[in-house]
Amino acid sequence: MLRDVLNPEPHILFVEDDGEVRHLLSRHLRENGFAVSTARDGREMREVLRAQGQPVDLVLLDVMLPGTSGLDLLKEIRASSQIPVVMLTARGEETDRVLGLEFGADDYVTKPFGRRELVARLRAVLRRAGGLPEPQSQPPAHALTFAGWTLHIGRRELCSPKGVLVELSGAEFDLLMAFLTHPQRVLARDELLEVGRRRIGDAFDRTVDVQVSRLRRKIEPGEDAPPLIKTVRGAGYIFVAEVGRA
Repeated sequence: MLRDVLNPEPHILFVEDDGEVRHLLSRHLRENGFAVSTARDGREMREVLRAQGQPVDLVLLDVMLPGTSGLDLLKEIRASSQIPVVMLTARGEETDRVLGLEFGADDYVTKPFGRRELVARLRAVLRRAGGLPEPQSQPPAHALTFAGWTLHIGRRELCSPKGVLVELSGAEFDLLMAFLTHPQRVLARDELLEVGRRRIGDAFDRTVDVQVSRLRRKIEPGEDAPPLIKTVRGAGYIFVAEVGRA
């Protein structure tokens, strides 16, 4: 599986139609070491599962969804895959929990739930499925390299292939780190918005586009050379250069 070059982040697909719940819980999962993609319904879930890039390690699936229910989506997943699935169910809906387990869910969490409990449940399911690697003894990287460039993490300095220091704003550094720790993977705008919100409280989609444009102007080669950051129409951005450690 394609993993983070610094830390192996399990990739969670969170399927939830409530935008506020989707945003808050996704942020919490990312803060606890998961890579997160989101979907509002079955159609978007299928798109993420079919997409090229980092494979999904676990689906966190709400039972109550518009259109196709979570239980029907669970049956659909199980018809072709053994990917771990954790269901979110409403309090008191014992029938949903029983059916979910019978249809092949690996676990269920009842709303309302504690966030730490959810993280622990997800990690337990991933360990059972073999999708959560053991901590690596490899020392942390002090710098990341790409296309002749070097990003010194501790010093927050970017050095060009010619040895020239290129100044980065705090937001540009965070954005570049997001790309370098997830190379060859499509990063959706909402994922990059999470990076932006650390610096900009009211970040929105256009903010991401502006920051990516500024970063491109600083690191992209000339017009005749292939780009380092590609736009994936309707999906987000992907960093295409190989990334190394130093």
